[in-house]
Amino acid sequence: MRHLLILSLTLAMFWVFNSGHNTAFMLLLGVSSIAIVVYIAHRMDVVDRESQPLYLTFKLPAYYAWLIKEITLANILVVKHIWLGNKSISPTMASIKASQKTDVGKVIYANSITLTPGTVTLKLEGDQFVVHALSRKSIKDLESGEMDRRVTQLED
Repeated sequence: MRHLLILSLTLAMFWVFNSGHNTAFMLLLGVSSIAIVVYIAHRMDVVDRESQPLYLTFKLPAYYAWLIKEITLANILVVKHIWLGNKSISPTMASIKASQKTDVGKVIYANSITLTPGTVTLKLEGDQFVVHALSRKSIKDLESGEMDRRVTQLED
């Protein structure tokens, strides 16, 4: 029930911020459409802890700040490889262990790897990610476990 209430409030805030209309008729239409969406989501049984990971709300800003720093550093590394040419890259594929307990955590980890320029998560099998990287150094950075540790901290 808590998740349905939070979904309703989130949709209401989104609607109010984006519509710009506050006449009685428009508010009635907004409330009606939100009620229909929440009813359908409830009937489909898609509103749960995993579809609304509220436990991540306060931990995500710090993770995003760290991830933006990592993305920036990886961009600089990719530009360096472009300037230095093909001889500076060493394309590598490796299997990386993921220590996340939830599917949401694994998705955040896989997407974080892919968001970092020069690395792509190709496949997930159980707790193993198959990752392609432009250089062995990128794989070694992933194997050091810093990103894995930070994503795992989000789940706790």
